[in-house]
Order: sequence, then structure tokens, then C-alpha cells
Amino acid sequence: MNMDFNLLMNDMLIQARGEVEASGYEQLTTPEDVDAAFARPGTTLVLVNSICGCAGGIARPAAANAVHYDKRPDHLVTVFAGQDKLATQQARNFFGDDHLPSSPSFVLLKDGQLVAEIGRHEIEGHAPTSVITHLQGLFEEYCEEI
Repeated sequence: MNMDFNLLMNDMLIQARGEVEASGYEQLTTPEDVDAAFARPGTTLVLVNSICGCAGGIARPAAANAVHYDKRPDHLVTVFAGQDKLATQQARNFFGDDHLPSSPSFVLLKDGQLVAEIGRHEIEGHAPTSVITHLQGLFEEYCEEI
């Protein structure tokens, strides 16, 4: 029974990672990946991914669909909370002391500095379209037209 659970979890992780990669998000799996990605100029949308139901049912679909907009971040990246722990911690270090760690969540950086975030409390219990609208509002404010 335990082996079946582990296989199921592994399949869920592969699916969760694949969903965001297929949407154009770069997986950051090490602290060095985070440092390099966050040093890039321009805007960067960070999805703090997780295996929870609100990530799969709301955050990942919102991440995939929000980027189909006239303005969008220059870079799309993701860290996986609970899986790539060191990378996730490094990302959260960049977010600053006022950031409340939550997953799933979105953080928008501009030239490596946090300019906006959407926490789990703004994702869980909301429709994906609501989260998409919220993200696109941030893109409108902080991103350039593509």
C-alpha cells in the first residue's frame, strides 16, 4: 500500500511540474537557479507551486492562462514548495521580510525586487478566472506590451 501511495505521489508531482513547464515556466530547482533567474533584468513572474488541490485546480491553470495577454512578464519561473526546498527558501529570501510564505502563490519581481504578490488566501476558494484577472491586472501595471 505504501508503495502505491509513493507511485501516486510521484505521478502527481510529474504532472504538476509538466503543467507549468508546458505553459512556458522555467523550473528553478536549486538556489543557484534562483539567483541566476532573479538577477535577470525586467519582470519575472514566480509561481510558488505546490501539490495541494488549490494549486492544481486554480493556481496552475491561472498561471497557464494569464500569460495570454498583451502585457506579460519577461520571464516565467517556478519553484516547487515541499519538493525543491532549498530553491524555494532561496526564492523566499529574495521576497523580503514582509512576505508571508504560502503555496501556491505568485510573486512579481521587477529587476529582482518584489513589486506585487498573490498569496494562497487570494487563490484558495477563488475561481481560476478571478486569479487570472488579478494576475493580468498586475501585468497591466508592471509589464511591457509584447
